[in-house]
Amino acid sequence: MRFLLVKTSSLGDVVHNLPVATDLARAYPGCRIDWVVEESFAAIPRLHPAVSRVIPVALRRWRRRPLAPATWSALLRLRAALREERYDGIIDTQGLLKSALVARIARGRRCGFHRASAREPLAAAFYEETHRVERRLHAVERNRRLAARCAGYALAEPADYGIQAPARRFPWLNAGRYVVLLHATSREDKLWPEARWVELGKHLADRGATSVLPAGNPWEKARAERLAAAIPGAVAAPRLDLEELAAVLAGAWVVIGVDTGLTHLAAALDRPVVGIYCATDPGLTGVYAGSRALNVGGAGRPPQVAEVLDALWALVH
Repeated sequence: MRFLLVKTSSLGDVVHNLPVATDLARAYPGCRIDWVVEESFAAIPRLHPAVSRVIPVALRRWRRRPLAPATWSALLRLRAALREERYDGIIDTQGLLKSALVARIARGRRCGFHRASAREPLAAAFYEETHRVERRLHAVERNRRLAARCAGYALAEPADYGIQAPARRFPWLNAGRYVVLLHATSREDKLWPEARWVELGKHLADRGATSVLPAGNPWEKARAERLAAAIPGAVAAPRLDLEELAAVLAGAWVVIGVDTGLTHLAAALDRPVVGIYCATDPGLTGVYAGSRALNVGGAGRPPQVAEVLDALWALVH
């Protein structure tokens, strides 16, 4: 059996699709699973042992220069890569027009969300088979149910992300217990106040834990450095690629983060995770890892430091 998964972005969405690969491998031992994903997130499906081939795309970059010769050359290479195999199932769990068009290029039976369930209803016109999946379910379970109906198997096990990150040592990170504080996110309304991060970090320092603050862009780096300066013993991490970040997360004692893809990645790596929600509903897209994760706060209700600490101690005690 050969399957193609189409889940291109964002980081959190890609992480939420990992259990589909686990489910397919359980249902069809020895099956081949390929995955189409945005180039910047390709490191994530590569961590899954059941994924045979990762096919990177650059839809975001190509949209900026649609008529450039380099874009057309890349599209031709994508077409060739997608048509190398004939798939028993092409499963688009993205539910967007762009992902449906990618699925349309590949050879095989195309399957996706019914127009009543898809994020963009027009996408359903490009599938040969569609299924209704309840919108109220968490994204992980929506993906799993769609894939199970498309590929014809029953879901009997809890969600299993199926990934591990190779252990790595970093010269800037001293040996010992550390907590990763994922303070940055792309939307300002999802941010948790800096004063609360500082208060939290001081509590962690009193318990002998080093706070590690990753950052991506210059704005995030400046924020990480401000927080690290105010938290005893804290470390503002240098810029890291996604594979390096996965290794840092995998070695953490615990991870505390706002609504961002890296928080979901930490949960997928089986770390205890506290998700901090300030502007979105954690019931639909919160950190999803059974007893290893707790979400606090909600839309319009940023949690207090005491709530975060209560969740943390509940996870590690």
